[in-house]
Amino acid sequence: MAGRRAAIKAVDWLAFVERVPPNQKAMFNALKTRSDSIAAKLTSLPDKPPAIDWALYRSAIAKAGLVDEFETKFKAVTVPEPKDTLTDKINAQEQEANKAALAYIEESKARVGQYEKELVKFSNMIPFDQMTIEDVNEAFPETKLDKEKHVYWPHKPISEL
Repeated sequence: MAGRRAAIKAVDWLAFVERVPPNQKAMFNALKTRSDSIAAKLTSLPDKPPAIDWALYRSAIAKAGLVDEFETKFKAVTVPEPKDTLTDKINAQEQEANKAALAYIEESKARVGQYEKELVKFSNMIPFDQMTIEDVNEAFPETKLDKEKHVYWPHKPISEL
């Protein structure tokens, strides 16, 4: 039973290894080895535990009724399995991460378009060593000197001397 349950929740290791950064390959290999060893142990276990031979115990134990009492108590024991309360949260987080990843991809595509336009601009520009100051100011308006803000540039005003 445990083996079947583990097989249902199988990990896609090929997709997982694609997302592992190079500096964490050793940790990934350790995780994969440990997971494989646990999966091998689970698959080696039978689906149902072997049945208890109560007749053998009745013949071996002298005190009457003791084995019957153990048998009734053993059959009354039920081991509760923990309920899965985190799968829904994990799935919700996965959906949010997918939405965030798609938004990031769209923003990246927009940035790539903007950078391609800048690349075309730079490739069509005359070489920098052949530019005049006017050409630099035209190509890069942010470098143009603001005469209203810096009236005396490159010199200091007389009042500051």
